[in-house]
Amino acid sequence: MRRVGFTTTIPLEVLIAAGAVPIDLNNVFITNPSSNTLIEDAELAGFPRNVCGWIKGIYGAVEASGITELIAVTEGDCSYTKALMEVLSLQGVRVYPFAYPASRDREALRAEIEKLMAHLGVDGEKVAAAKVRLDRIRAKVREIDRLSWQENLVSGEENHYFQVCTSDMNGDPDLFEAEVDAFLAEASCRPVRGERIRLAYLGVPPIVSGLYGFLEGLSARVVFNETQRQFSMPYAIDDLVEQYRAYTYPYDIFHRIQDITREIETRRVDGVIHYVQSFCFRQIEDMVLRKSISLPILTLEGDKPIAIDARTKIRVEGFLELLEDRIS
Repeated sequence: MRRVGFTTTIPLEVLIAAGAVPIDLNNVFITNPSSNTLIEDAELAGFPRNVCGWIKGIYGAVEASGITELIAVTEGDCSYTKALMEVLSLQGVRVYPFAYPASRDREALRAEIEKLMAHLGVDGEKVAAAKVRLDRIRAKVREIDRLSWQENLVSGEENHYFQVCTSDMNGDPDLFEAEVDAFLAEASCRPVRGERIRLAYLGVPPIVSGLYGFLEGLSARVVFNETQRQFSMPYAIDDLVEQYRAYTYPYDIFHRIQDITREIETRRVDGVIHYVQSFCFRQIEDMVLRKSISLPILTLEGDKPIAIDARTKIRVEGFLELLEDRIS
């Protein structure tokens, strides 16, 4: 089958309608047992050390997985993506650009989606049918999310995992749906979790491992995974163009903040962890978040795929002590 990689979430319905296997290269990179080696390979190929680890990891994932066709999001994601496109094109990868319009203009976004449909050779009827199929799975993942924050039955990392996977449905929507169904059946029978502190996790998914488990060992749990939740298209919108206009990740920080402030109130969040990636322009957005959110915020920075380190653990412990004092 046709295997198509992509650099961040795109209108997945188009790939599914085309009968292609969708491959989110971020997931390929971070789940690779040798993820650090993929970064090292990119640096050996010439990528500078002070370039985002995710971009280098995506390059390494393309090389390791043998992807020959790539959709690169050139507007609304990493500012390094255009250069990555050029490097991969020189190496024989067929690269097709997709841009989320900064203005969130409906007609501009419709035009981008229609260009993608033309590139993959599908019509609106097939895309609509694919959307129905994917929306059924997304609704089940939203139920996992609800069980996390409302019923307190799901861990922050479990919530993170299933929402991240909706970016490409693990390459096989049917198998992924079966995994979701099995998890829901098991989770619904669990005892209620007892963590005292409720956290929001803002920013891109972490490149470091062990954060969620460490938090839960200190009686704190993430009940809102901001960006991961966006991958699941959480608003249940029937119109395809409107669905990707409502999707917050590719647009300005103020569009994101509307969603963040609503959710942290609904989910009764006590404090916020804002994760930023080293050498990423989104680090600057931390200043805006701090002026826009009234809750205590801990900013954590990651560079390469490693387990949570001692310094980060100390900072997290101090932050949770502060929150404990506030809610006691």
